[in-house]
Amino acid sequence: MERSSKKNSKGKQEKDMYHVIHKVPYGDSPYVKAKHAQLVEKDPEAAIVLFWKAINAGDRVDSALKDMAVVMKQLDRTEEAIEAIKSFRILCSKTAQDSLDNVLIDLYKKCGKIEEQIELLKRKLRLIYQGEAFNGKPTKTARSHGKKFQVSVKQEISRLLGNLGWAYMQKSNFMMAEVVYRKAQMIDPDANKACNLGLCLIKQARYDDAYLVIQDVLQGRVSGYDDLKSRKRAEELVMELKSRQPLLESSDLVGLDDDFVKGLEQLMDEWGPLRSKRLPIFEEISQFRDQLAC
Repeated sequence: MERSSKKNSKGKQEKDMYHVIHKVPYGDSPYVKAKHAQLVEKDPEAAIVLFWKAINAGDRVDSALKDMAVVMKQLDRTEEAIEAIKSFRILCSKTAQDSLDNVLIDLYKKCGKIEEQIELLKRKLRLIYQGEAFNGKPTKTARSHGKKFQVSVKQEISRLLGNLGWAYMQKSNFMMAEVVYRKAQMIDPDANKACNLGLCLIKQARYDDAYLVIQDVLQGRVSGYDDLKSRKRAEELVMELKSRQPLLESSDLVGLDDDFVKGLEQLMDEWGPLRSKRLPIFEEISQFRDQLAC
């Protein structure tokens, strides 16, 4: 009897380890089968079919829709993934909408839908300013590569502004990208955004300004300066500066989005470094909605 009990206990431990190692949930539902196909069998096509079954059956719809879109992205089925999220996100909970937006942003980026990406990033910023995105809390739980961590409002705003700046760069609107990156750096500076800001300035032939920004990375004055990738990029930008000619036709520059810049100026009134460290997420910023409206 004791031997049988030990055998059952060992079997349970092995089963538990299997789920931990492969990060597969317990059970036999369509969603569990989809995750097994995705992570264990490495069969993305079968996983998508099972994720659809999970969505239609109402089985962990929040996770099933997001995971299916990620798998579709890996198979270069980005347009299909975008339509799936747009069509079925209504079935998902309110708390899942933010993560679905993040997946959409990645999908827009991959298939070159820059305008859609910009509009979605602006909408996410408006939700934060209105105190809606974090459900009235100063932090939220995020997940990356299977690990959970806390993200503050300040960090999220800086991240979104960084993505928005990059989107403007893809449109060659370097003046607008510069404005956005500068605001992001005032809120939560880091080496990656500093390099992007430096590139914006190079594209505008403002080489002295670009050199000063890039030196913040090389001199260790911003977070992430010790990241090898960021340092290497900063060094490459310095080399590009040395090779550039100091002339750039003004006709090559795209102008500013004045309404959005006004919105960012109001943002800095609320989030500037001289203000209290307490995050004003509960304050109503009524004018911001009109200023950022497109």
